Amino acid sequence: MTVTVAATDVNALRARVDEALAAFFDRQDQRRPDGAPLDLVSTLHRFVLTGGKRLRPLFCYWGWRCAGGADGPPIVAAAAALELFHAFALIHDDILDGSDHRRGRPSVHRTFAELHARSGWAGDPEAYGRNAALLCGDLCAAWADEMFHECGLGADAVHRGRSVFAAMRAEAIAGEYLDLGSRNGDSSLAGALTVIRMKGARYTVTRPLQIGAALAGAAPELITALFEFGDPLGEAFQLRDDVLGVFGDPALTGKSVVDDLREGKPTVLMALVRDAADRGQSARLRHLFGNPALNAEGAAELREIIENTGAREKIEQMIRVRADTARAVLAAAPMAAESRVALAELIDRAVRRRR
Repeated sequence: MTVTVAATDVNALRARVDEALAAFFDRQDQRRPDGAPLDLVSTLHRFVLTGGKRLRPLFCYWGWRCAGGADGPPIVAAAAALELFHAFALIHDDILDGSDHRRGRPSVHRTFAELHARSGWAGDPEAYGRNAALLCGDLCAAWADEMFHECGLGADAVHRGRSVFAAMRAEAIAGEYLDLGSRNGDSSLAGALTVIRMKGARYTVTRPLQIGAALAGAAPELITALFEFGDPLGEAFQLRDDVLGVFGDPALTGKSVVDDLREGKPTVLMALVRDAADRGQSARLRHLFGNPALNAEGAAELREIIENTGAREKIEQMIRVRADTARAVLAAAPMAAESRVALAELIDRAVRRRR
């Protein structure tokens, strides 16, 4: 049965994505062989279905609709598969960053480390947590492929979508590697922009849109327009992440506003600060930024330096420019009015968010 979805009814579509994910987890429970680790599956079930903006499935869905695809359960299932890939990326990213919290709860590696400690098992709880989380991330990546393949669309459609899915997967992993290397090498603005484009922008907006469009057999002109729309919007989304990582409300973001500063994460925001800092500010940056013992007082001083150098206003300007570019591309893109309205709303959700 085909279901009509209003272009602005984002919450209803998110609920359908969650229903598809819950049904997928129910099938995994039914398929689970005797002796399979229930705690692993239950942890992932909770991690995936508790919180999250579901932006990637939303962009995938509207990429499909842009190309003339009709609403129905198969495209919702295909789009929901991207949330499993996102879970893989988040779990591994938290391991690499040493982040203790995600979505207001302990990160997956921290959850398993605490389980080890409570249980009084032999060995190192931290190592156990990391290793268990790595396996969880790997399982989410495998499940993403499985859910996408079994979405209910025809074999030709799935084949078209999988080629873009593969590009997204490779870019996200390459971006993560570049991010890892940048902590000991290139800390320039150009380098930071490359990282966010590869690590987050493409797999948040551009590729999900193109996956949906490819599933529907989109014309090359639309695929190109979605690329020109998606890249600047994806960058704006990631730049907003930079700001929220330092100035956000932890009650809304679910993450600490000290972690990125303590870790010395080479973000676009901090590249702008370095470029604008005077000698005294640079000296304080060297002392505070990336200091594993950074406390709340030191973090507050760093925020003051960021404000005083004008870096925060500069990054807000960069977000506005990229969002405006996406809006201009959207206005001229060859798509139905309903899809244009929906994507315009998603622009606002991506760049004006507080979490």
